Amino acid sequence: MLPVPTPSVEQSAVGRTPDPSPRKTLIREGNTVPFVLVTSLFFLWGIPNNLNDVLIRQFMKSFTITRFEAGLVQSAFYMGYFLLAMPAAVLMRKAGYKIGMIVGLLLFGLGTFLFWPAALVGRYSFFLAALFVIASGLAFLETASNPFITQLGDSAGSEQRLNLAQAFNPLGAITGVLIGTIFIFSGVELSPEAISLSKAQHTYEAYLRYETLRVVKPYLALGWIAIVLAVILICTKFPSISNEDATKISEEKYGRISDLLGSARFLMAVAAQFMYVGAQVGTWSYFIQYVQTYVHQTEKLAGLVLTGTLIAFALGRFGSAWLMRRIAPQKLMGYYSLVNVALVAVAIFFPGWVGLFAVFFTSFFMSIMFPTIFALGLKGLGPNTKIGGSFLVMAIVGGAVLTPLMGLISEWWHSVALAYIVPLVSYICVAAFSFSAAVAKAGKADFVRS
Repeated sequence: MLPVPTPSVEQSAVGRTPDPSPRKTLIREGNTVPFVLVTSLFFLWGIPNNLNDVLIRQFMKSFTITRFEAGLVQSAFYMGYFLLAMPAAVLMRKAGYKIGMIVGLLLFGLGTFLFWPAALVGRYSFFLAALFVIASGLAFLETASNPFITQLGDSAGSEQRLNLAQAFNPLGAITGVLIGTIFIFSGVELSPEAISLSKAQHTYEAYLRYETLRVVKPYLALGWIAIVLAVILICTKFPSISNEDATKISEEKYGRISDLLGSARFLMAVAAQFMYVGAQVGTWSYFIQYVQTYVHQTEKLAGLVLTGTLIAFALGRFGSAWLMRRIAPQKLMGYYSLVNVALVAVAIFFPGWVGLFAVFFTSFFMSIMFPTIFALGLKGLGPNTKIGGSFLVMAIVGGAVLTPLMGLISEWWHSVALAYIVPLVSYICVAAFSFSAAVAKAGKADFVRS
């Protein structure tokens, strides 16, 4: 009896014989509920991340501090990520992703509740400490959630899956800026003459206290939401992740950190993440000041414009998740990086409405960078995925380093626009990583080994 030939793809396409190979799906069957629940965490942590942009302006007013000192908001925040990401990974190797997320939510809630005593004391340093605790919780959430999402389906779709989940993060960012603009900004901006008069009338201290207290209620509300989500997570069954089953703590497992430090591909991903987060955080942190300095608008209107650029960021995330079905993620990120280099250059050399809209549209093109770098960095790490994810989360410290640097440049050269040279250099670095990844994929299998 003659062997029956295997039907070709072309034959299947015209209906002669159905393709027997299983169809790959973005999310494995049975993982939809955990995917949706964890995606809601992406939305949640977008709120405090971008409330910081409002806090910088608010604290400059309520504590009468410089741009550099206000930039320490981001330093305190992102140092929490840097210092707690590795402990988060160690905890998850022992207890799993779910426990890491629950601990993160509880820490997040604790940090938001600390805003109340910080406001009563009226010390800027106390607020920085509360922000550090909030970010410590978010370090647990991000160290757990990002790699967890990449493993809920086929490895080939990890970048697209993470971009889809991360697309809800800018919706949280938009919510955060709107909350800050509506509930934190009072709209009362005193001129130097009005400040002098208020001091003479002994009402200035009361004004500063009023402005400080405005930040408390939004953070208390966020804290209760975090607690409720922690309870929901406790009651939800999570799927077993393959490399999680094998992660019993041993010296052999910990020794594999040396494998990560010896991988040029992984280290490039960490460096690119550091530069990207610094660019994103710095761009948004000084956006309100850019608007006020060069187009002379009020803080409330500047906050609404910042909301608009975050909407562009969200559209970029959703649109790019679709584009990645047709364009390789690393190539798309490279093209977007080059566009942002050009846009930031316009913002530096043409401050005003033209520069403002250039900065505005950088958000659309930066939108895919964090999840794409993260997913590319985790490719092929196997049992080292949790530790690798923690290094990529630690790279978020770029926001703590590059944002105050922008403040210093702004003060040294008396130009908010010139401070945007930091994001410009950052996007050049991301472009270099993107195209090196594309070349590696074309020539070797190293960058996409799974």
